[in-house]
Amino acid sequence: MADSNNNCTTITADIPVEHKRWLPKRIILIRHGESTGNKDENAYGNSSDHSIPLTPLGIEQAKKAGTQIMEVLDNKSSSNCDWKVYFYVSPYERTRSTLREMGRAFPKSKVIGVKEECRVREQDFGNFQDAQKMKQLKETRNKFGRFFYRFPEGESGADVYDRVSNFLESLWRDIDMKRLPNNPEDNDLNIVIVSHGLAIRIFLMRWFKWTVEQFESLKSPKNCEFRVMQLGSSGEYSLAVHHDEEKLKAWGLSPEMIEDQKNRALGHEMRGKEHIEECLWFDAFFYPSEDSSEEIISVEDEGKTM
Repeated sequence: MADSNNNCTTITADIPVEHKRWLPKRIILIRHGESTGNKDENAYGNSSDHSIPLTPLGIEQAKKAGTQIMEVLDNKSSSNCDWKVYFYVSPYERTRSTLREMGRAFPKSKVIGVKEECRVREQDFGNFQDAQKMKQLKETRNKFGRFFYRFPEGESGADVYDRVSNFLESLWRDIDMKRLPNNPEDNDLNIVIVSHGLAIRIFLMRWFKWTVEQFESLKSPKNCEFRVMQLGSSGEYSLAVHHDEEKLKAWGLSPEMIEDQKNRALGHEMRGKEHIEECLWFDAFFYPSEDSSEEIISVEDEGKTM
């Protein structure tokens, strides 16, 4: 991967010239601002989840986040060229409102498109929600595991994983087929996805091939907190280009996950070896941690317990 300082060209260098793809410089994931549901869970009993609005504080958070993201994209020290941004947004009222308030910070000339994307919506918890019942269900979910627990009449984290995976395939098609109206020879392209806490964690899990166990350790982004995935010198996206190690720790990334982010940002002598990519977390499968209380079951014994 090469990122020229003389222009905005960002291309992959390890594939034939005729198949080179122009990649966005950054993919930024941002959670919506504070909603009335965040402030009072009884709101979900009176309003449908998708219609929950932002609070006054949430509106201010969105405006501030727009300015902060603009500053990231407009960083003169990182590029000598122009930049553009394309938005994907969940169809929920709180995400659309967040985008609207964020958008006040962006000149129209910088925005090349916006697309409502249903697949990055909030996890479905059912229809109208009783606050006391939901509290009990969430306690059960915490015991069962966030990824596999399915809410009655709603979704599990695994269900969200499937639709986010499908969205990622569409995102790559949009990039590969040049559906995003941008000339990469003249501009750095940036993608901003306005979504929800769980969907953002699932997106990162899917992108970086994190395990279910690693996902369970992740902290949800705060209202209008954003994660910047930026192309590193290795030609891969990484959280470690824009964010420091302390920030990654605070978000719940383990030392191994942080090391991987650094490798993606700076390159690694083993990077590119296919078996390393496929078995990135192989220690977790074959070598349980010392404090693990789980017993290793032989294949023969396992068949007897099914």
